Amino acid sequence: MDYLRTLGSAAVSSLVQKSGLNLPFSLGPKVTSFENRTIWSLYDGTKRDDGTLVSVFEFEANTPAKKNLLPLAKNGLRKLRTIRHPDVLKFMEVVETDTTIHIMTERVRPLGPAITEWQSKSVQEREAWLVWGLHRISVALAFLNDSATSTHGNVRVDSVFISASGEWKLGGFDVLSNPKDDAAVLYTMGGMLPDASMYSSPEVKKGGYSVLKELPTAAADAYGLGLLIHFAFNPNHTLPATAQPPHPPPTAASRGTIPTSIFPAYKKLLNPNPKARLTPAHFLELGMSQTAGEGSGFFATNRLVKVCAGLDNFNLASESEKASLLKSLKESANSFPTEFASYKVLPALISALEFGGASAAAIVPLVLQFGKGVSPEDYPNVILTHLVKLYASPDRGTRMALLDHLSEYADKLDKKTVCDKIWPNLQTGFSDTVAIIREATVKSIILLSDKFNDRIMNNDLLRHLARMQADPEASIRTNTCILIGRLGPSLGYNTKRKVLVPAFARALKDPFVHCRVAGLMALMATMDCFDIEDIASKVIPSMAFTLVDKEKLVRDQAFKAMELFVKKLEEHAATMPETAPVENEMPQVHINGSSPNALVNSAAGAAGALAGWAITSIGKKLAAGDLQTSMASSIGPSIDRPTSAPAANAALAGNTLLLPSTSDLSNGPPPLTPTLSSSSGPTRSLTSPSKSKGMQLGATKVLSSAPSIPDWAEEAAAEVETSPHANPWGNDDLMDVNADEDDWSAFETAPSTAPDDFGFGNIHSHAPVADPWDVPAPAPKPPVAPQPTRPTTTHRPAVHSPLAHPRPASSTRSITPSESKPEAAHAHPVSTAHSTAGMTKEEKAAELARRKEERRQRIAALKEQKKHAADK
Repeated sequence: MDYLRTLGSAAVSSLVQKSGLNLPFSLGPKVTSFENRTIWSLYDGTKRDDGTLVSVFEFEANTPAKKNLLPLAKNGLRKLRTIRHPDVLKFMEVVETDTTIHIMTERVRPLGPAITEWQSKSVQEREAWLVWGLHRISVALAFLNDSATSTHGNVRVDSVFISASGEWKLGGFDVLSNPKDDAAVLYTMGGMLPDASMYSSPEVKKGGYSVLKELPTAAADAYGLGLLIHFAFNPNHTLPATAQPPHPPPTAASRGTIPTSIFPAYKKLLNPNPKARLTPAHFLELGMSQTAGEGSGFFATNRLVKVCAGLDNFNLASESEKASLLKSLKESANSFPTEFASYKVLPALISALEFGGASAAAIVPLVLQFGKGVSPEDYPNVILTHLVKLYASPDRGTRMALLDHLSEYADKLDKKTVCDKIWPNLQTGFSDTVAIIREATVKSIILLSDKFNDRIMNNDLLRHLARMQADPEASIRTNTCILIGRLGPSLGYNTKRKVLVPAFARALKDPFVHCRVAGLMALMATMDCFDIEDIASKVIPSMAFTLVDKEKLVRDQAFKAMELFVKKLEEHAATMPETAPVENEMPQVHINGSSPNALVNSAAGAAGALAGWAITSIGKKLAAGDLQTSMASSIGPSIDRPTSAPAANAALAGNTLLLPSTSDLSNGPPPLTPTLSSSSGPTRSLTSPSKSKGMQLGATKVLSSAPSIPDWAEEAAAEVETSPHANPWGNDDLMDVNADEDDWSAFETAPSTAPDDFGFGNIHSHAPVADPWDVPAPAPKPPVAPQPTRPTTTHRPAVHSPLAHPRPASSTRSITPSESKPEAAHAHPVSTAHSTAGMTKEEKAAELARRKEERRQRIAALKEQKKHAADK
């Protein structure tokens, strides 16, 4: 039949074929060491419905001798089915016919071979295991004798079995009988058991099994327990001398390896007088007592006995008792038998985890420690299933224990379990009010990151980490930065570009020094995640300020990081062409007297080179006809100058920058064409082919009689000449710092940086800042009615980009004093600047004082006008 994995015997196969029975198990190999030891044959089997490993006891009455033993087999089946006890062989199912019986029990193996295997262990380990096993058998016999008022009658090594957890289980119920039972077989058929005479008590040898009916139910079992102790500790010895008439008491020489603590009780168990014999119940009581003097407490001091007792009553124990047991388990974990740790201790601990509580934090490490002996195939069902459920527990101690030991089981988790069951509960730790939970959550992410799906990795997780970078705890911010650095290569391409630089830039601005160092290290670790353009335009600018950090540790790391990135840029630049091809030939720009590719190596050299750069490069490209034209005939669109460049620089060069009008800009941006003007030397201009006209912005009308030296320079020189130690900028404050309405209102602040989708912020956005000194001159109006106009200033206003700040054509240049209205001139008198050349020192001092007073009056007038405008 195909449902039999292997056939234990030809009789079984023949039986199944003829009877058509459907066995609930599949028979495996026969246990040969158990053959002919009892009336049963033992097979390893497998339960058909769920694949559970089982053992099958088979009795086959295929011979006349076996048929006589059938009542014993039926008695054993009936008693095993009705008696349930933790230390009794567990009955599961039976298949019975007229001549055969198949009893399915939990998977066990005979005690005899197990004792032989334990001979190779150390004396202490073997003794602890044997004492623990005898304790379990004593408990079972005490239950049968007292609670069931029955006599086992067949206590021997072959009636004891070892379960998968290493526990001793009592079986062999073939002659188990109650004296009050009319169908009791012990008193009539006890002698039919194999080797019955060898294991029978002195009174049975003398008067037969029938005498047991008049004796206490524990009399025969006590004697059998004594022989079991002898063979357990001395498996290679024969029967003790006390088993043969005249039954002398055991001597110390015959003790063998029986522990001295057990030997006194052992002798009492073999007492020839059944009424004076120590019963199994008293033997158990003596072993568990620690106050009965010598020869007691041998069970109570056994660590395996104590562990089993503690685990059985764990849920009912007090917190102190639980802590004591768990401490004992932790200290003795490596000395426990493998099967005991995996199938006895571990299930009990997992069962205790279901109740959670304060002990869960201590139980989880033990579960993982004892789980190391579990096979990889059984690990998910035995260990992981229970640990995953604990993530839903609100107990912080449990969560900490799970996260602290995550490294021990993270590699055994599958992706579906992590995403569906662990992550929904794990992410709550980011927002926990206890800092240690938040930090442990951050540290645990790296162990599970390879099992996250794309949504968790590139969206949900990063949102949590963005908040963690603003955590009040410095260590959490630092660990978050480190985590982002380690996750960087695993992120998507677009996510890398959007997240990494802002995240690390935030860390570089952290007040905690080690967080800043971590930010630099993270940038270095993720260097391969950045494009070359991003390194040059984002990475290096975002970290440049750390080169002058207040902490040397940060500065040193910053220089190393900068060196690394610059080296990569140099390697890439070496592969680039010297110049990019363009459609239209651009002007050849080089420095006077040097080659176009020459480089400068000092600040002085750079300043000298820049002094002649513009004149040489532009002059070589001007046509000969253009060189003969004047500034007035070549008015056109001018190049835009950044608003950040001070207007004084243009004055220093003696140049005038011309910008197109707003009407010209409506057709698109004009070509960048600088128009240069100088009051001395030849006039140079570069005009647009369209000859479009533009308004001159921020400069006075150029007169042919203009002095070669600007007025402000002449003025400053005169002041220095008058007072060599005087401040050329004046000794007075440029503004009244005590006046709230002074010129601070002219400053504009850039809008605050808005955070991006992940909350890291955009560190590369730059809002244009208005020039605080750019006060546009009012446009000229027809003389219908006198209207006050803003005073004309002697300084040159800064030039703004026409694209950013378009102006009306009427306000694109300053009004010179000659163009001002008489009314305006009367309201705000403007004196004509006179040259101080040829004046004496006293005259020069008077002229400077007059100019200074005029400036003060103009500032006061501006303030008054501003105040009136604000009132309106």
